[in-house]
Amino acid sequence: MKRIVLGFQHVLAMFGATVTVPLVVGSAIGLPLSDIAVMIQAVLLAMGIATLLQTFIGSRFPIVQGSSFAFIPGLIAIGSGIGLTAVEGALIVGGIVEGLTGALGLIGKLKKLFSPLVTGITIMLVGFSLANVAVQYSFNYFADAAGTTILPSSVIALATFITTILVALKAKGTFRTMPVIAGVLAGYILSIAFGLVDFSLVKSLPFFSLPKLLPWGTPIFDISAIVILLFAFMVSIIESVGDYHAISTIADLPIDNGKINRGIGSEGLACSIAGVFGACGTTSYSENIGLVALTKVSSVQVVQIGAGILILFSLIPKFSGLLASIPAPVLGGLTTALYGMIGVTGLKLIKDRVELNDRNTLILASSLVLGLGAPQLPAEFLANFPQIIASILESGMAVGAISAIIMDQLLK
Repeated sequence: MKRIVLGFQHVLAMFGATVTVPLVVGSAIGLPLSDIAVMIQAVLLAMGIATLLQTFIGSRFPIVQGSSFAFIPGLIAIGSGIGLTAVEGALIVGGIVEGLTGALGLIGKLKKLFSPLVTGITIMLVGFSLANVAVQYSFNYFADAAGTTILPSSVIALATFITTILVALKAKGTFRTMPVIAGVLAGYILSIAFGLVDFSLVKSLPFFSLPKLLPWGTPIFDISAIVILLFAFMVSIIESVGDYHAISTIADLPIDNGKINRGIGSEGLACSIAGVFGACGTTSYSENIGLVALTKVSSVQVVQIGAGILILFSLIPKFSGLLASIPAPVLGGLTTALYGMIGVTGLKLIKDRVELNDRNTLILASSLVLGLGAPQLPAEFLANFPQIIASILESGMAVGAISAIIMDQLLK
């Protein structure tokens, strides 16, 4: 029973961030609540499977796999432009590429392209390029462009934001690892009081059903969509390698290139599976590594029990419907903190590991301007470019990463 409780604690630690990804992506591309519930159901199943793969055939470290924020800009760009069938195809192909990267032991060669400067810039753009989405959620723009709910939406977003940061900074013990859960609960309760929660979907969904294969239709293997997501895969790989080293230190477990390659290989396989089920890309979760450090429990079996709980939740559509009913202002307050923290994580990486001389400052400044500016180009202007170029220009992370890599390699 103790192991089950500990496993459930791992689910709670990663749950808020994992569910936030499909909520943000689904809302941003205009999916109805019923489809967002389908995506959440698929995500829960895919994360459970990914964690089992990581702990059984991957690195075999006590690492939980969850939805990666690095994929959000690309998923929104592809889903809004080409459609979710292209998201399925890009995840399937990108997962195969990542899997082969691990299986063929290519991690070291890829890491040479992603120096700390390039990695820091890319991570900064993951967070900062989504700033407009967080603000639009906070004012309930997507659901109410006329602005009739601005006041209650602002109050809800502010309450969610304040709760999230207070728990992250002031809470004690295990509760401190759950700022996302606390923020969502506070915002959700307030949303019910303001009448902004629609429970009709929850009532209409069955209690039990199996997730569907290819819920969005037959995958489209669009080159531009695949290229956009490949940059997210590269960021995910680098993050995961760092997480492997962190958990090996915290749990006092041996680490070698074989474990790293198997871990990345299993993550790639998991991403392809996520694409088949209509979910989002997966990566290792630092939140759960922090939980291992806090509790001193580094049992792989505990993590596997957590994976089983995720799969169980995926079989309960009413649960997914309840999560899909979370109003946009709650996400706004939550993502204001989360996206900002992602961006600052990249900034901190540069501060700690990069000498800010003239060369590096130029690369940093130029890549940020290009990465933040390119997605602001109007759709009618982007129509003048070939589709693959236009799709890349819509992704600030892709533009910034490409710019940084080219300059980092040329300006020796």
